Amino acid sequence: MSDLLETVRGLAKKTESKILMVVLDGVGGLPLTPGGDTELAAARTPNLDALAQESQLGLVELVGAGLTPGSGPGHLSLFGYDPLKYVVGRGALSAVGIGVKLNSGDVAVRGNFATLDPNRLILDRRAGRPSDEKNVEIVTRLRAAISEIDGIPVEIYTESEHRFVVVFRAPEGQTLGANISDVDPQGTGVQPMTAVPGDPSSDRTAALVNAFVARAEIALRDEPQVNGVLFRGYSDVPHFPSFADAYGLTAACIASYPMYKGLASLVGMDVLHVEGHEDALDGKVQALRENWAKYDFFYFHVKKTDSTGEDGDFAEKVHKIELFDELLPQLLELRPDVLAIVGDHSTPSKLRSHSWHPVPLLIRSEYGRWDHAARYTEEEAQRGSLGLRKGTDVMPLLMANALKLNKYGA
Repeated sequence: MSDLLETVRGLAKKTESKILMVVLDGVGGLPLTPGGDTELAAARTPNLDALAQESQLGLVELVGAGLTPGSGPGHLSLFGYDPLKYVVGRGALSAVGIGVKLNSGDVAVRGNFATLDPNRLILDRRAGRPSDEKNVEIVTRLRAAISEIDGIPVEIYTESEHRFVVVFRAPEGQTLGANISDVDPQGTGVQPMTAVPGDPSSDRTAALVNAFVARAEIALRDEPQVNGVLFRGYSDVPHFPSFADAYGLTAACIASYPMYKGLASLVGMDVLHVEGHEDALDGKVQALRENWAKYDFFYFHVKKTDSTGEDGDFAEKVHKIELFDELLPQLLELRPDVLAIVGDHSTPSKLRSHSWHPVPLLIRSEYGRWDHAARYTEEEAQRGSLGLRKGTDVMPLLMANALKLNKYGA
């Protein structure tokens, strides 16, 4: 346990108060032109505006100055786990999130289906975001073509849209290393990269990855759009301190996307069943209402504020923010003692990717010093009383506002 987690664990106490943490994935943005509005500022958000006027605001750096966080490190930071100490690849998060059990020595890999031209140049890193049904069809084809490589069992699982998971199963008594470079160059107009081992223990795994990529392209060569695979986020079995042990909380996760469910599961949260597609928020609200009496901490995830930014669609990201604003009164009806709204990273439409920019944080509680901000935007958050915070500061702040921390020291 990190020093801060250990300190908080020693101060945590049980109370009847409830904390709701809403993570608007990738909500931070940039103006398309200098001096213009970010996506948050451009959105029409009367409910968020009213909430901001009775809340504390600030900005949060999830990893560190200038460091662009992946979704895993960003969420770990918000949950109070130092992302520089607690490292986990996206493969394990996705695998655990869809219910795959990882054994010691196995390696899980997160994959993207991609579109390649005849020269293997990447045209689309997400293969046009195929339907979940198309994803299942392609995974079924790959399973028929690739069940083992060099005597190593290979398992392939559908996730959603362009995302899938591969697990390389280590023979009994052996370990497959996970220190491997990405196949995904995270750009277009270039070829997929060759996986390179970072240490001798990962030599075999890198060879397995490269063989998989080659076989997959052969198996999918007649597909016009989903005809390549990209890999990143290799990981073996991770181990984290328990969220319940660190904070004394009974915690629940409300998310649809497997990676986030996997991360919540790894830290010991109960993952609640959510009806509907990941873009449908009604099922998440229903799960929150039905389980409100059972838990004292809820992590509520909203995905599409991120994926629209990755697509470079400024207007659609604005729309997704406005859809959340319409939903917000239903969350407020539950009267959480502490409500936090924050992002796990910024995903400006202008960049079409995650970025290093701090994310806006809003905390409303009975014991907050209201900033009387006009809106929930990056500019208003920059002026807020919470200042610029580390991501690992968020949970102690929520615990304090919920009166769940004893005094430190004599």
